[in-house]
Amino acid sequence: MPNSVADRFHNLHFTVPGSHISGKAVLYAGLAAGVVFLVLELIFAPLFMGLSSWVPVRMIAAITMGPSALLPPNTIDTGALIAATIIHFALSLLYALVFAFIAKGRSRLTDTMLGAGFGLVLYLVNFYGFVFLFPWFAEGRHWASIVSHLAFGAVLGYVYAMYAKRYAKWDHLNHP
Repeated sequence: MPNSVADRFHNLHFTVPGSHISGKAVLYAGLAAGVVFLVLELIFAPLFMGLSSWVPVRMIAAITMGPSALLPPNTIDTGALIAATIIHFALSLLYALVFAFIAKGRSRLTDTMLGAGFGLVLYLVNFYGFVFLFPWFAEGRHWASIVSHLAFGAVLGYVYAMYAKRYAKWDHLNHP
Protein backbone atom coordinates (compact mmCIF):
# COMPACT_ATOMS: atom_id res chain seq x y z
CA MET A 1 0.00 0.00 0.00
CA PRO A 2 1.43 3.41 -0.97
CA ASN A 3 2.50 5.62 1.92
CA SER A 4 2.37 9.02 0.24
CA VAL A 5 1.04 10.94 -2.72
CA ALA A 6 4.50 10.66 -4.29
CA ASP A 7 4.38 6.86 -3.94
CA ARG A 8 0.98 6.80 -5.66
CA PHE A 9 2.36 8.95 -8.48
CA HIS A 10 5.31 6.60 -8.94
CA ASN A 11 2.84 3.84 -9.72
CA LEU A 12 1.56 5.89 -12.66
CA HIS A 13 3.72 4.85 -15.59
CA PHE A 14 3.77 6.15 -19.12
CA THR A 15 5.47 4.44 -22.00
CA VAL A 16 7.19 6.39 -24.71
CA PRO A 17 9.14 4.66 -27.47
CA GLY A 18 12.57 4.03 -26.03
CA SER A 19 11.86 5.09 -22.44
CA HIS A 20 9.67 4.95 -19.38
CA ILE A 21 8.21 7.97 -17.61
CA SER A 22 7.83 7.89 -13.84
CA GLY A 23 4.92 9.79 -12.37
CA LYS A 24 7.05 10.45 -9.29
CA ALA A 25 9.70 12.22 -11.39
CA VAL A 26 6.95 14.27 -13.06
CA LEU A 27 5.47 15.19 -9.67
CA TYR A 28 8.77 16.31 -8.13
CA ALA A 29 9.91 18.19 -11.24
CA GLY A 30 6.57 20.00 -11.63
CA LEU A 31 6.43 21.04 -7.99
CA ALA A 32 10.07 22.16 -7.82
CA ALA A 33 9.83 24.17 -11.04
CA GLY A 34 6.50 25.64 -9.95
CA VAL A 35 7.95 26.84 -6.64
CA VAL A 36 11.01 28.40 -8.31
CA PHE A 37 8.84 30.17 -10.89
CA LEU A 38 6.43 31.52 -8.29
CA VAL A 39 9.20 32.80 -6.01
CA LEU A 40 10.95 34.53 -8.92
CA GLU A 41 7.72 36.14 -10.12
CA LEU A 42 6.92 37.42 -6.62
CA ILE A 43 10.43 38.89 -6.31
CA PHE A 44 10.77 40.22 -9.87
CA ALA A 45 7.37 41.94 -10.07
CA PRO A 46 8.20 44.69 -7.54
CA LEU A 47 11.95 44.69 -8.09
CA PHE A 48 12.16 44.98 -11.88
CA MET A 49 8.64 45.59 -13.15
CA GLY A 50 7.46 48.17 -10.62
CA LEU A 51 4.39 46.07 -9.79
CA SER A 52 2.96 44.70 -6.59
CA SER A 53 3.76 41.04 -5.89
CA TRP A 54 0.00 40.49 -6.00
CA VAL A 55 -0.20 41.35 -9.71
CA PRO A 56 1.18 37.98 -10.95
CA VAL A 57 -1.03 36.18 -8.43
CA ARG A 58 -4.11 38.04 -9.67
CA MET A 59 -3.15 37.49 -13.33
CA ILE A 60 -3.07 33.74 -12.74
CA ALA A 61 -6.28 33.75 -10.67
CA ALA A 62 -8.09 35.69 -13.41
CA ILE A 63 -7.73 32.64 -15.70
CA THR A 64 -10.65 31.07 -13.83
CA MET A 65 -12.09 34.01 -11.88
CA GLY A 66 -12.24 36.37 -14.84
CA PRO A 67 -10.88 39.91 -15.25
CA SER A 68 -12.59 41.07 -12.06
CA ALA A 69 -9.85 39.22 -10.12
CA LEU A 70 -7.31 41.73 -11.46
CA LEU A 71 -8.66 44.64 -9.42
CA PRO A 72 -7.50 46.15 -7.13
CA PRO A 73 -3.98 44.88 -8.00
CA ASN A 74 -2.15 45.89 -4.80
CA THR A 75 -4.43 44.21 -2.27
CA ILE A 76 -4.54 40.77 -0.73
CA ASP A 77 -7.43 38.58 -1.86
CA THR A 78 -7.55 35.12 -0.27
CA GLY A 79 -9.83 33.75 -2.99
CA ALA A 80 -7.48 34.93 -5.73
CA LEU A 81 -4.49 33.52 -3.85
CA ILE A 82 -6.11 30.09 -3.51
CA ALA A 83 -7.28 30.07 -7.14
CA ALA A 84 -3.86 31.18 -8.40
CA THR A 85 -2.04 28.54 -6.33
CA ILE A 86 -4.27 25.73 -7.59
CA ILE A 87 -4.08 26.87 -11.21
CA HIS A 88 -0.34 27.50 -11.09
CA PHE A 89 0.59 24.10 -9.65
CA ALA A 90 -1.92 22.23 -11.82
CA LEU A 91 -0.34 23.84 -14.89
CA SER A 92 3.16 23.14 -13.54
CA LEU A 93 2.32 19.45 -13.22
CA LEU A 94 0.71 19.37 -16.67
CA TYR A 95 3.76 21.07 -18.19
CA ALA A 96 6.03 18.59 -16.35
CA LEU A 97 4.13 15.69 -17.87
CA VAL A 98 4.38 17.17 -21.36
CA PHE A 99 8.08 17.82 -20.82
CA ALA A 100 8.66 14.24 -19.67
CA PHE A 101 7.50 12.95 -23.04
CA ILE A 102 10.05 15.25 -24.71
CA ALA A 103 12.99 14.77 -22.36
CA LYS A 104 12.69 11.06 -21.59
CA GLY A 105 15.24 11.37 -18.76
CA ARG A 106 18.40 12.03 -20.74
CA SER A 107 21.40 13.51 -18.94
CA ARG A 108 20.93 16.29 -16.41
CA LEU A 109 22.71 18.79 -18.63
CA THR A 110 20.68 17.86 -21.72
CA ASP A 111 17.37 17.91 -19.87
CA THR A 112 18.26 21.20 -18.16
CA MET A 113 18.98 22.80 -21.54
CA LEU A 114 15.87 21.22 -23.10
CA GLY A 115 13.92 22.47 -20.10
CA ALA A 116 15.15 26.03 -20.52
CA GLY A 117 14.06 25.88 -24.15
CA PHE A 118 10.72 24.45 -23.06
CA GLY A 119 10.37 27.34 -20.59
CA LEU A 120 10.98 29.84 -23.38
CA VAL A 121 8.32 28.15 -25.51
CA LEU A 122 5.92 28.35 -22.55
CA TYR A 123 6.63 32.07 -22.25
CA LEU A 124 5.85 32.59 -25.94
CA VAL A 125 2.68 30.50 -25.77
CA ASN A 126 1.49 32.18 -22.56
CA PHE A 127 2.25 35.79 -23.43
CA TYR A 128 1.69 35.77 -27.19
CA GLY A 129 -0.68 32.84 -27.79
CA PHE A 130 -3.02 32.90 -24.81
CA VAL A 131 -3.28 36.69 -24.94
CA PHE A 132 -6.33 36.19 -27.17
CA LEU A 133 -8.10 34.40 -24.33
CA PHE A 134 -6.53 36.35 -21.49
CA PRO A 135 -5.70 39.88 -22.74
CA TRP A 136 -4.16 40.88 -19.40
CA PHE A 137 -1.23 38.54 -20.13
CA ALA A 138 0.13 41.17 -22.53
CA GLU A 139 1.01 43.28 -19.47
CA GLY A 140 3.38 40.53 -18.31
CA ARG A 141 5.63 40.72 -21.37
CA HIS A 142 8.90 41.65 -19.71
CA TRP A 143 12.44 40.30 -19.63
CA ALA A 144 11.89 39.32 -15.98
CA SER A 145 9.03 37.03 -17.06
CA ILE A 146 11.31 35.47 -19.65
CA VAL A 147 13.91 34.79 -16.95
CA SER A 148 11.23 33.23 -14.70
CA HIS A 149 10.10 30.94 -17.52
CA LEU A 150 13.68 29.98 -18.41
CA ALA A 151 14.32 29.15 -14.74
CA PHE A 152 11.06 27.16 -14.57
CA GLY A 153 12.14 25.10 -17.55
CA ALA A 154 15.72 24.61 -16.42
CA VAL A 155 14.64 23.45 -12.95
CA LEU A 156 11.98 21.25 -14.52
CA GLY A 157 14.57 19.60 -16.76
CA TYR A 158 17.19 19.16 -14.06
CA VAL A 159 14.83 17.73 -11.44
CA TYR A 160 13.08 15.50 -13.97
CA ALA A 161 16.40 14.06 -15.18
CA MET A 162 17.57 13.53 -11.61
CA TYR A 163 14.46 11.61 -10.56
CA ALA A 164 13.90 9.83 -13.87
CA LYS A 165 17.36 8.29 -13.59
CA ARG A 166 16.86 7.54 -9.91
CA TYR A 167 13.65 5.59 -10.42
CA ALA A 168 14.47 4.04 -13.80
CA LYS A 169 16.94 1.60 -12.22
CA TRP A 170 14.15 0.18 -10.03
CA ASP A 171 11.47 -0.02 -12.73
CA HIS A 172 12.62 -3.41 -14.03
CA LEU A 173 11.84 -4.90 -10.60
CA ASN A 174 8.23 -3.74 -10.68
CA HIS A 175 7.50 -3.92 -14.40
CA PRO A 176 9.07 -6.75 -16.41
